[in-house]
Amino acid sequence: MDLGRAALRALPTGLDGPSFDPGGVTAGIVHLGPGNFHRAHMARYAHDLMERRADTLSWGILGAGLMPRDGSIVEALAPQDGLYTLLERGEGEAKATVIGSLAGLIFAGESSVALLDAMDSPAIRIVSLTVTENGYGVDRATKRLDPGNPLIQADLAATRAPRSAIGVVTEALRRRRDAKRGAFTVMSCDNLQHNGQVLRDAVLEFAALRDPELARWIEAEATFPATMVDRITPGTTDADRDEVQARFGLRDRWPVPCEGFRQWVIEDRFAAGRPAWEEVGVQLVPDVGPYELMKLRLLNASHHAVAGLGRLLGHEYVSDCMADPDLAGLMRAVMDQETGPTVPPVPGVDIEDYKRTLIARFANPAIRDTPGRIVADGSPNIMLDPLRDRLRAGQPVELLTLAVAAWMRCASGVDEKGEPIALRHSLAPLIRERARQGGPDPGPLLTVDAVFGDLGRQPAFVGPVGRWLRSLHEVGARGTLALARARWQR
Repeated sequence: MDLGRAALRALPTGLDGPSFDPGGVTAGIVHLGPGNFHRAHMARYAHDLMERRADTLSWGILGAGLMPRDGSIVEALAPQDGLYTLLERGEGEAKATVIGSLAGLIFAGESSVALLDAMDSPAIRIVSLTVTENGYGVDRATKRLDPGNPLIQADLAATRAPRSAIGVVTEALRRRRDAKRGAFTVMSCDNLQHNGQVLRDAVLEFAALRDPELARWIEAEATFPATMVDRITPGTTDADRDEVQARFGLRDRWPVPCEGFRQWVIEDRFAAGRPAWEEVGVQLVPDVGPYELMKLRLLNASHHAVAGLGRLLGHEYVSDCMADPDLAGLMRAVMDQETGPTVPPVPGVDIEDYKRTLIARFANPAIRDTPGRIVADGSPNIMLDPLRDRLRAGQPVELLTLAVAAWMRCASGVDEKGEPIALRHSLAPLIRERARQGGPDPGPLLTVDAVFGDLGRQPAFVGPVGRWLRSLHEVGARGTLALARARWQR
């Protein structure tokens, strides 16, 4: 049986379906980037609220894809009426739920006409984004809009037919202003420090290049709340599809696997109302900053530190990395000695307990997340931001520079066995070219200012990065980890 609304009448035992009618869900939110993380996180919270309150069905989500790869998601979910199976994995068999909070799907990778028409509706009160750091069109060093970004340049040349997330948001707000409909809230759900401020600055700078009056209107009327999002969500595999079919006799073209843990912290600042997300576990706070910094510095930086070396060693899953004593020791040392000291106290959080929870989450064998995915989709800025703080304070950066060197080694495109390593960075061709040009010398890659900024000219950074990169080329990841262990165990 194919998944769709008709199948909801006879779901097998063990597969939870929505208690509400998904056919009655209407869009109050447009979300740019309907990938796995969004469908495991925000869409799950929306579903849970709809289970509790019938009056929230008007807060459904219209998922909109802007990137070419998003087209396959829309193509898979459209015949399923936007329904999909969420597989929440902990101990034992995964908890399976059919999520019904998507009100529709649009692919805007070729034309944004239908998407802009949808965003023009007064029913849309929130526009949210999960487009990765690459989707903001900002300079990675300054976190400000990069007018030289090809997508930004194209949208400035054709303002009424935008293709980038920033261009789409700005044009939709321009339409709302001209129609006197009022602004919507623009909410980033990406792992990007100060994500609300970065998004706000990018939109205002783009709008100012179009029309200074439009920028002033957006600044006065729209809000850009900061958020902190957390749920480990691997990519979907054929094994996930096979699991749904074997357990439930149901064909789901794109189920979503994830861990049981989830967290969402939002700055409570909305221009046109919001759902009562606090009723389903979302933390609405006046300042997301401490939570955001804690998560980026402890979870995301640790993920990247383990992933680069784990990929070079040939580990298949992150849980395999955590079963490797060298990598598990590195993760704990990075948190205790370098990233953790940059994290101030967080209201209501025991940092030591948070670290222990992270280690357990990474070690969960039911989450088949791969170090290769983290390397391919991630950004070295996750490690560079705490590294900059350490350098400013005159503190050691040995372990963070090791993690950066491992990313550089991965960026060359092959592991120690000659197997290919994917890189989906917006500057991937340039990064790969410079990594191969330099080999054990980080110099050529450090000249990519859009990634490293002025760090490439700071001896306190260049020295240890170069030393670790040479070691990775000369004695490999295992030998380099042995050298690093001698340092963190001093």
